[in-house]
Amino acid sequence: MEFNKSLKHYNTFNVNYLAHKYIPINSLSELKKLINNLTDKIFILGGGSNILLTKNIKIPCIHIKIKGIKIIKEKLDSIIIEVNSGENWHNFVMWCISNNFGGIENLALIPGKIGGAPIQNIGAYGVELKDVFIKCKGINKITGKIKEFDSDECNFKYRDSIFKNELKNQYIITSIFLKLTKNNHKFNIDYGVLKNKIKSDKLNLKKIANAVIKIRQSKLPDQKKIGNAGSFFKNPIVSKKHFENLSKKFKNIPSYFVNEKLVKIPAAWMIEQIGLKGYKEKDAGIHKNQPLVLVNYGNANGKDILKIAKKVRTKIKEEFKIELETEVTIY
Repeated sequence: MEFNKSLKHYNTFNVNYLAHKYIPINSLSELKKLINNLTDKIFILGGGSNILLTKNIKIPCIHIKIKGIKIIKEKLDSIIIEVNSGENWHNFVMWCISNNFGGIENLALIPGKIGGAPIQNIGAYGVELKDVFIKCKGINKITGKIKEFDSDECNFKYRDSIFKNELKNQYIITSIFLKLTKNNHKFNIDYGVLKNKIKSDKLNLKKIANAVIKIRQSKLPDQKKIGNAGSFFKNPIVSKKHFENLSKKFKNIPSYFVNEKLVKIPAAWMIEQIGLKGYKEKDAGIHKNQPLVLVNYGNANGKDILKIAKKVRTKIKEEFKIELETEVTIY
């Protein structure tokens, strides 16, 4: 345990706030013991890649660092793996690829730890966690009891789950179970930019992952050099009627039909249309290459970055009559 610990190097925005009481947790038994002895509310820290801190953390900050990968069941064409919440997501993806386990290669280079994956239902380039997800284990913050949640119970939606809604701040994810392929992999390269980047002949897991990595590196700033949390906003989903009204004003508006009634519009395109691509106030700003990414160029604090986010949301609402939702959790 440490007191008044700086979290600057524990969040990818690199904003400098303090945890008044910082407690690293390296095992499930440590976590159970801690919860049984705590009387306060607690703040859970994982990879710090999907959060914007705007103040010091005055309640105990529990840093989940539980590691471990375990093969649960194996068949000729498939494998079920349990991976603990403190493992690095990208490292796990690359481990799977090195073992020829398929299904998450499109999710390479997504920052963060395993524990955050089901909360966010992480996704990229036509693939989401729910596509390979079987269940997860979580420990109740108050009772210390462990509960399993299958895919249906997690209520996965676009960058969303029950853990961001009905069960928000109630459970700590301790591990997830995924079903991956060993043979006859189903490659998913239909997503526009990925389809253009890779040729469909002689596909393999490594080739797809490498293409995804190159695309992400070309679009997104390196978190080690420029503080950011990847995509700050969700791509909004609107009614077909709303989209038709917008398309009268914006002739070249890009879109993806979710179903017969709903249409998804790229938030990055919208931010560019309102003239905020590359916008900067002091050390906080919007990335010049990817408008979905808010950045800390050096000494911005969380409130500086939040001010930029509010400016984007206000202008988008004025111009498009759409409420942008954040992917990033604001604390």
